[in-house]
Amino acid sequence: MDSSDLLDLLGDSRAAALLGLLTGLVFGIAAQRSAFCLRAATVEFARGRLGPRVTVWLLCFSTALAWVQLASLAGLFRGADARIMSVPGSLSGAVIGGTLFGIGMVMARGCSGRLLVLAATGNLRSLVSGLVFAVVAQMSLHGRLAPLRNWLAAQWTTGARNIDALAWAGLPHWAGLALGLGTAGVALALARRNRVGLRVLVFGSGVGFAVALGWVATWQLSQRAFDPVSVTSLTFSGPSAGTLMFFLDRQGVPSFDIGLVPGVFLGAFAAAALAGELEFQGFAGESQMRRSMAGAALMGFGAMLAGGCAIGNGVTGASVFALTSLVALCAMWAGAVATDLLLDHGAEPAAGVA
Repeated sequence: MDSSDLLDLLGDSRAAALLGLLTGLVFGIAAQRSAFCLRAATVEFARGRLGPRVTVWLLCFSTALAWVQLASLAGLFRGADARIMSVPGSLSGAVIGGTLFGIGMVMARGCSGRLLVLAATGNLRSLVSGLVFAVVAQMSLHGRLAPLRNWLAAQWTTGARNIDALAWAGLPHWAGLALGLGTAGVALALARRNRVGLRVLVFGSGVGFAVALGWVATWQLSQRAFDPVSVTSLTFSGPSAGTLMFFLDRQGVPSFDIGLVPGVFLGAFAAAALAGELEFQGFAGESQMRRSMAGAALMGFGAMLAGGCAIGNGVTGASVFALTSLVALCAMWAGAVATDLLLDHGAEPAAGVA
């Protein structure tokens, strides 16, 4: 059965959902086994270390760049067709939303993607925070917070389309692959210094591969499908809100985003189960619950304002060199580092990711 037969059998929307599910499975397994987490990396950095958490994040980031740019050079994917590149970008949204997201992920002790992975392993704190994130993201997209989000996003935009940072800087197309490989070299040097094991390196690079898999899968589907298909990859702001509404509305239509979230949950659950790491965990007390829920709310609004979460902007959008994603990533780091220095400095081990 070729791809055309599969499309005829499933239809465009169900085929997209299946691709989302498969991409999510790869990410969920890789993220759970590597403990990939931007929050943990920023906390470690804030405390003056380039340790294993920074190493894992940098490896995931660099391998995503390398895989995506290699796919682009091979003709398997075209970055200009990506959803994040084909719409107006908001630089004001990237700065403000990215900063709010960075603050929120330190307060909630995990970015939105990490919360989903932890929830699959039995972490009830992450499950509650993830639901708060999804509800606030939906409110920011179509609800009471949408007017504020739209007003902030409109203050400084890129025009009719987002900006390709490589082209804007006058760099050749192959420079993206060179930057990815160079950054991967730095990550491997840090891995050697920090004695990061081979298993973590393999699964860490698997996160980057999952990003490329999503881009290639949706682009290839868009070239064959009868109906328009959005070219996208891993992100958890829109998909979290969309998945929540899909299960609340019987008229919901399957899509890549709708398949992605269950795929991540199932992949992380399977990986944790096989490793014997399933364990119920809850809030340590009322103060932690208030802080985590407030952080999740900040992440929900910040992600929608910035156009993506720590993974959607910080890895997926950055892998196609979307200017707003790179700006949002810098703002997330700045917000997270400042929040850790102000609220948590010395209060917990830098390596903690739970």
